Amino acid sequence: MATPELRRTAVDLVRSGVTNAEAARRLGVPAGTVGYWVHLDRAERGACPGRERPCPRCDGAPLDRPAYSYLLGLYLGDGHVSRYSGHRVPSLSITCADDWPGLMDAAEAAMRTVLPFNRTSRLRRTGCHVVKAYSKHLSCLFPQHGPGRKHERTIALAPWQQQIVDAHPWEFIRGLIHSDGCRVVNWTVRTVAGQRKRYEYPRYLFTNVSDDIRKLYCDALDAVGVEWKVTRRAGRPYNISVARREAVALMDRHVGPKH
Repeated sequence: MATPELRRTAVDLVRSGVTNAEAARRLGVPAGTVGYWVHLDRAERGACPGRERPCPRCDGAPLDRPAYSYLLGLYLGDGHVSRYSGHRVPSLSITCADDWPGLMDAAEAAMRTVLPFNRTSRLRRTGCHVVKAYSKHLSCLFPQHGPGRKHERTIALAPWQQQIVDAHPWEFIRGLIHSDGCRVVNWTVRTVAGQRKRYEYPRYLFTNVSDDIRKLYCDALDAVGVEWKVTRRAGRPYNISVARREAVALMDRHVGPKH
């Protein structure tokens, strides 16, 4: 007789993206049994096809606030909500460069945590993957969605979003850096006691043409005590630079480079 632990293991494998057949092969049970366990799990969670999935905004369902703060930062940077022909519900897409597989994993983990009743997927594109999730409640969770590019319209947080960001600013900052930011190392050569020495110093850069999104980032930096300055391109604000040693050390403790 199958134990509850075996059933849980099978369900966890399928929810992680493994097929029923592969989970059955690994555990040495019939594929039909795994399918039945998965069906029971979905029924218990109210996630069977045709059943309503609870929404944190509409139904008061639990919301992992730190994961949402991180996902919100990713969305404001490299994410968008869209409805394509052929799909019944909107999709949330986060574009992740192939150079940063750790970021791709973190984005998918945040999606799964914020949308526990919805499957995620990865679509391969040239030089990147698009991490996606479908839910009819995306407009509830991301009210910043709207027609046109983000920098061409007002981007403001709803009061409930601001409360989450205020409570979890580092997660929000990390999401913004992981989307539209980077940690770089600059260097210079100086002559000391007649010898030329190379000095390296790291800095964090956040680049976004939306004045509103840059302000949200700067407000979050102010909240955690990180000094920053604006750099310009063609006379227009463009980058937010964190370069002072103490500020970079603080960012390193809570954000770190992409990986």
